[in-house]
Amino acid sequence: MATTKTAEETLGYEQARDELIDVVRRLETGGTSLEESLALWERGEELAKVCRRWLDGARARLDAALAEEDDGESAETAPEEE
Repeated sequence: MATTKTAEETLGYEQARDELIDVVRRLETGGTSLEESLALWERGEELAKVCRRWLDGARARLDAALAEEDDGESAETAPEEE
């Protein structure tokens, strides 16, 4: 059985961030009903999670690259055994 990605999983970071900014702006402006405000809040929470996943993934990739770089440098500078 094939799995279908949800819209949140297919959103890029920039798309999710831009939509989140719009949601926050709409909530701050007001003029929406309680039900609309709750729906916006829930959407904002979903978008914030998408952004967090993207940022966590980017951080993990950066940490891995830095660790790999450190391993390469320490191997180059390690004294040779005689």
